[in-house]
Amino acid sequence: MARREVPDIPGGSLADIAFLLLIFFLVTTTMETDTGLMRKLPPLQDPDQEQSDDQQIHERNILVVKVNKDNMLLVEGEIIQIGELKDIAKEFILNPNDAADLPEKVEKNIPYFGVVRVAKQAVISLQNDYGTTYGVYIAVQNELLAARDEVRNDLAMQTWGIPYDDLSEERMAAVDEYYNAPISEAEPKKIGGE
Repeated sequence: MARREVPDIPGGSLADIAFLLLIFFLVTTTMETDTGLMRKLPPLQDPDQEQSDDQQIHERNILVVKVNKDNMLLVEGEIIQIGELKDIAKEFILNPNDAADLPEKVEKNIPYFGVVRVAKQAVISLQNDYGTTYGVYIAVQNELLAARDEVRNDLAMQTWGIPYDDLSEERMAAVDEYYNAPISEAEPKKIGGE
């Protein structure tokens, strides 16, 4: 008895089918984008160098923002809603009436502005709990950055009639010097409660 040969399966179109399936899955698959923050980290301090009195920051020059494990926001000892944070941060950065509980002001000669009164050392200190959700952490960061950006944009519009983002590098540096309020992030720890 003669053995019959099994006919070959045509594979010419198999590559085409695989390619079409690949395209189909690439087009129909959704990918989540990560949210993050663009930050330039400060340079490392020399541990052997002692801080002088000029480098130490007084309490009135620090806006303390804390987020606990329950995602509650505490600013300067008071519980607030995230929506209120931007206005508080703007008031802190501007200190329009030279209030005694807001950053102290000094006279400074800034290019394009001349001699103006600016905050000596305004710093926004952010600290979150280990249990703080990432979404709330990002929302708080966004509010703080929005406050600083709005203050800078308002100054650019008042001075040159141009949004801050469209300024030349020199003008942008002058506005940054006028309203310099770094956001300092402390290491997460337990904040309030068990």
